[in-house]
Amino acid sequence: MALVAATAFFFVERDRVAGKWKTSLTVSGLVTLIAAVHYFYMRDVWVATGTSPTVFRYIDWLLTVPLLMIEFYLILSAVTKVPAGVFWRLLIGTIAMLGFGYAGEAGWMDAKMAFIPSMAAWFYIIWEIFRGEASQINAGLANANVQKAYKTMTLLVTVGWSIYPLGYFFGYFMGSQDPVMLNVIYNVADFWNKIAFGVVIWAAAVADSK
Repeated sequence: MALVAATAFFFVERDRVAGKWKTSLTVSGLVTLIAAVHYFYMRDVWVATGTSPTVFRYIDWLLTVPLLMIEFYLILSAVTKVPAGVFWRLLIGTIAMLGFGYAGEAGWMDAKMAFIPSMAAWFYIIWEIFRGEASQINAGLANANVQKAYKTMTLLVTVGWSIYPLGYFFGYFMGSQDPVMLNVIYNVADFWNKIAFGVVIWAAAVADSK
């Protein structure tokens, strides 16, 4: 329900911001809308079967996580020209991270073996937003609102996204799979990362539009 409420908020708030920010807020609303729909499915699977709704969770993530990464590109594009390479590197990094994660959870690969390349892809994303071209573009901006939003978003990706590998670790590395612990951690991570991410962008958009 928090995701549903966030979706309504982001879509309504589009009218408060300048045109260059509308795409970013639209994407934020799409992220929370897609997640909300899939959480209704995941709830039903859990209630009906008591099993982890892995497929629905990863369908959600394969749509929403790349959109979250693309937000770095969008907020920079709102105030300056950004090379397409930034977009593609962030997109490919997130798909690799999720692909290996799903392969481990779905049993296509050994869970511990899949964890390694998935974490490597996450570290690549961290490097790109902290030291790569996107970071260099942000450092050269004169727009304080975008710079502040970018730095906060990097913190969310670093700290907030670390919750996901923790869930994977406690769910698969502790001798036996614990679906309750796994899903509680994943739920908390989604609440924090998807809603808070959008709120950061909304705050920057409103401040810059004023």
